[in-house]
Amino acid sequence: MTTVACIGAGTVGRAWAVVFARAGHDVRLYDSLPGEAAGRALAGARRTLELFAENGLLDDPVETVMARIEPVASIGAAVSGATYVQESVREDLDVKRQVFAEIAALADSACILASSTSALPGSDFMGAIAHPERALVVHPVNPPSLIPLVELCGTTWTSAETIAKARAFMSKIGMKPIVLKKEIDGFILNRLQFTLVAEALHLVGEGYCDPEDIDAVLTDGLALRWASIGPFEVAHLNAPDGMQGFVDRLGPMMRHLGQSARTNYEWTDKQIASAHASLCERIPLDAISARQAWRDGRILALRRMKRDVPDPIN
Repeated sequence: MTTVACIGAGTVGRAWAVVFARAGHDVRLYDSLPGEAAGRALAGARRTLELFAENGLLDDPVETVMARIEPVASIGAAVSGATYVQESVREDLDVKRQVFAEIAALADSACILASSTSALPGSDFMGAIAHPERALVVHPVNPPSLIPLVELCGTTWTSAETIAKARAFMSKIGMKPIVLKKEIDGFILNRLQFTLVAEALHLVGEGYCDPEDIDAVLTDGLALRWASIGPFEVAHLNAPDGMQGFVDRLGPMMRHLGQSARTNYEWTDKQIASAHASLCERIPLDAISARQAWRDGRILALRRMKRDVPDPIN
């Protein structure tokens, strides 16, 4: 694959453009807002590439990679001759249907069509397009330029060949794909993420702790393990006889805590406002951009560590 189209030049779309261009592909970037693709998106892409260069994670000069990203004025111009399309327009079902129909009508019949949708099942907007067997969800973690996981989820119509090709392509450009066996709202990452957030809101809302305590539990606790191993392997390594032994000993406690967790907790506007105020004391709104830059640098530092201390099993 040599030419990739990115439809939508917001935070996710321009991050995808960086992923493809960094991997050596020519990228055509389109956005419905005049000047978005050529202005803010290119500036954001450049900042991200400079961050990669500063962290020793960019093989080519920034200008060389930037030259691969070309803003275009229409969807037709973006998808003409493209072998892969990544759609990242706003999370609105009617908009997705309209945009995907236009993409499918104008793209080559063999072109893979992927959506960055965060929660909408692909079957809700991919079924009526031309050649739906080539379409699937490729759901990234925001921003995909920094975080490599992608979730591949086909629809009723997606062919096994399309899934295999998309998985191989994502792996080749440095992403870490997983494949869902069937559709579910929110896919895997968002269901896990928002389940944890719901219980966090419950714990704060009922006065067990403050928002800062929740964040500390993650950053200074769980995340230090989860950055390298997931919850199944955590259980497997936490007992001399592996996961079975861990569950044999702690299974009743696991069930009790799971049943008492409030993933459907009815948080209030007042509780959200309180948490927001607490965060703003520590990170004022005018400091969010600087804090984002700090976060991005930490993510890349962690990626360097994982590269330099490779997993001997995987």
